[in-house]
Amino acid sequence: MSTSTVINPATEQEIRTVEQVDEAGVDDAVARAIAAQRAWAARPPAEKAAALRAFASVVDAHVDELAAIEVANSGHPIGNAEWEAGHVRDVLNFYAASPERLSGQQIPVAGGLDITFNEPIGVVGVITPWNFPMTIASWGFAPALAAGNAVLIKPAEWTPLTTIRLGELALEAGLPEDLFQVLPGKGSVVGERFVSHPDVRKIVFTGSTEVGTRVMAEAAKQVKRVTLELGGKSANIVFEDCDLERAAATAPYGVFDNAGQDCCARSRILVQRSVYDRFMELLEPAVKGVVVGDPTSRDTEMGPLVSAAHRDSVASYVPDDAPVAFRGSAPSGPGYWFPPTVLTPQRNDRTVTEEIFGPVVTVLPFDDEADAIAMANDTNYGLSGSIWTDNLSRAVRVARAVESGNLSVNSHSSVRFNTPFGGFKQSGLGRELGPDAPLHFTETKNVFFAIGES
Repeated sequence: MSTSTVINPATEQEIRTVEQVDEAGVDDAVARAIAAQRAWAARPPAEKAAALRAFASVVDAHVDELAAIEVANSGHPIGNAEWEAGHVRDVLNFYAASPERLSGQQIPVAGGLDITFNEPIGVVGVITPWNFPMTIASWGFAPALAAGNAVLIKPAEWTPLTTIRLGELALEAGLPEDLFQVLPGKGSVVGERFVSHPDVRKIVFTGSTEVGTRVMAEAAKQVKRVTLELGGKSANIVFEDCDLERAAATAPYGVFDNAGQDCCARSRILVQRSVYDRFMELLEPAVKGVVVGDPTSRDTEMGPLVSAAHRDSVASYVPDDAPVAFRGSAPSGPGYWFPPTVLTPQRNDRTVTEEIFGPVVTVLPFDDEADAIAMANDTNYGLSGSIWTDNLSRAVRVARAVESGNLSVNSHSSVRFNTPFGGFKQSGLGRELGPDAPLHFTETKNVFFAIGES
């Protein structure tokens, strides 16, 4: 069996080797998951709910351990990693309420009784990215399990460790063996077999739009259900009537969180021309104040990029002649570091149109509300974004006009487990999270009972 080596991106030191599952291993896992799913689906709703609460409780007892693993494997600052582990616990607790609430409908019809059932799909394949490994995994497995499915997860090759540990904790919590399996391996092997295997009935994929389109095309051959959460190039729109000091102070954290490795990053800051110069004056100290360094330190706000290859990709967007307005700082020496960087390019520059997925932000001026909306929508993506204004009417108008699945006004909030998350256009297909997420892992069965006259 082949193995992969996991590297600490802050030190470039090897952490451990991980055995990679091959195609035969996937087939074996699917066969075992089918049997486990049938037994799980037959359990009373209250039992499934109790099992998910027990899983949440075990995760809660291991928050510190999971956070430490994520710091070492992904380079996330310790405070962020602790929040992420707690988020997994909270997502499990939230969806633990779902098994007893998948009630279906009774629909009035002539000549009888008509009811619907929310039947589990069966075996679900979840393919997760490297930027938020355990949180995004939970968005797939928690509602899928709550709906009565079995789950197979393929973690990203660079960052598999927290997901592997969650699979172990699921067993410690008492979830049935084979119901929730973590299968590390290459996307070209494990991921592709998830998509091609006829008994994996749904794919949840988070990653690049390029790979997502291939997943969708291959899944179409079997009319396989898919949820896709893909790329983003979100806009942070700053109007002249907002609290400009607050908008500038918070802008770095809307894009440089997780070193910009976030599909929701507000990587285009659009500023009304009348306040553009003042905004840039306020933005510079905010950017230079971002604390970049050792992820184990409580003071650190931004860690390294995930790998040397990804650092090279980000650096390619900032050549020596790039229109750099100013930069923050980053450590020298070992580690895949890149400083927070602010560019002032032309509107058609590739830094404005392509997802960089690193701590690089472009700032461009706009003239009026119509210009801001046109600029915000001038992208193939539509995942997230922010609107800064003290005019309520403008906030509503712009929020309705911007083609994006998740927007926040006077903040940079994007993801809450109790609200739906997903994108417009090439940012994805379907929605994750929110109260309806378990329904996306079910098929609606309609049953009509004829009732004769007495």
